[in-house]
Amino acid sequence: MNDNKPKYTAIIMAAGSGVRMHSSTKKQFMNICGMPVVAYSIKAFQENENISSIVLVVPRGYVEESTAMCIRHGFTKVRSITEGSDKRFKSVYNGLGAVPEDTDYVLIHDGVRPMVSGELIDRCCKFVLMTRACVAAVPVTDTIKRANIHGFATETLDRSTLWSIQTPQAFSFPLLMEAYDSLNKTIREYGTDESRITDDAVIVENMTDCHVRIVAGDPKNIKITTPADLVIAEAFLKG
Repeated sequence: MNDNKPKYTAIIMAAGSGVRMHSSTKKQFMNICGMPVVAYSIKAFQENENISSIVLVVPRGYVEESTAMCIRHGFTKVRSITEGSDKRFKSVYNGLGAVPEDTDYVLIHDGVRPMVSGELIDRCCKFVLMTRACVAAVPVTDTIKRANIHGFATETLDRSTLWSIQTPQAFSFPLLMEAYDSLNKTIREYGTDESRITDDAVIVENMTDCHVRIVAGDPKNIKITTPADLVIAEAFLKG
């Protein structure tokens, strides 16, 4: 084994409440084609040779259930299962606290994106080596307009420069910890509009001097948010 090979840890985010699914079962634990939604995300990283360990972040009270799921499906790379918080970025920070110390790079992935491919994981692992920060994304194909508070269109944006961001998002582990430490200090000292913290790339962009590289994503790598998304994902999996 090459000890100089970079070590990648995946953090699978599965701590969301899923209110738009209108179900008593959280969407990440809904069964789809024989497995919970989140199990497909874990499986993709479990089977990827670049990934040495996985941290799973789940809702409060779901550690025992999630542990049983990982044992049942043979997810041996899951080194830690930790509880999330009320905000996504706080849940990610909880996950970062469980990352093995010898990790060089972390890939953060939404547990409700079950269609993530090994090829996309490989691309993120490749580009983060060169840039320290990269995110999967697909070009925006719809016409996008900006509107005023009264609902009237004020501007049509140039879609050739717009990207729809997906996950994985990959970062140098020290860089991401630096960004989060700066963010937490800013919140303590000055406060901040936490609603603007929509992903980890935003934190790196605002709290460090590192530029985030766009990596070609996958149109099939959808995020399950509504019941309709569940039907689409099931069709992809069956296909």
